Amino acid sequence: MGLLSRKDAKLITDPLADNNPITIQVLGICSALAITAQLKPSIVMAISVLFVMGVGNVVISLLRNLIPSKIRIIVQLIVVATLVIIVDQVLKAFAYSLSKELSVFIGLIITNCIIMGRFEAFALGNGPWKSFLDGIGNAAGYGLILVIVGFFRELLGSGTLFGFQVLGDPVEKTGLYAIGYENNGFMVLPPMALIVVGIIIWVQRSRNKDLIEEN
Repeated sequence: MGLLSRKDAKLITDPLADNNPITIQVLGICSALAITAQLKPSIVMAISVLFVMGVGNVVISLLRNLIPSKIRIIVQLIVVATLVIIVDQVLKAFAYSLSKELSVFIGLIITNCIIMGRFEAFALGNGPWKSFLDGIGNAAGYGLILVIVGFFRELLGSGTLFGFQVLGDPVEKTGLYAIGYENNGFMVLPPMALIVVGIIIWVQRSRNKDLIEEN
């Protein structure tokens, strides 16, 4: 028997597609709008949330029988705030410029409704292993959308990926710029993130008619 049963595997795979926290549950939209103008911060935010959700779900699961119901939200906030502080300090120590670029948005992971929602809906009622899988599954689903949005916004808006020119040199007019291509400045503005997310939702639901019937 493999490491993961079919039921356990669904905890990871479902949030990547049919139960994606952004495109299906419509949660965590703010960070998708704010930090996806470039691919690198999108990936860093995705990894940060992966750590916070994976570890946080396990901690809440381990404490679930010890937390009085009246203060469970306070305990959950303390746990997620502690993990976010760890992420913030690691970024400041090893990637200071990127930490400055992400600015307050790392701290706002504390208020990410996806994380608090999984603590409440899953970690409080399941064991550590299942909670861990649920956490990394939902974080991966969230991160996947951030990376897709960041990829297209940076590529079409700046002609770069990770800061490197991939479509040619717009000054020297090489590559696609030699045939008249121009960067779409609208792509780097926050409203375009919402439009890209909307396109992803449209593509996903057009491929899976069950999602339309459920809604």
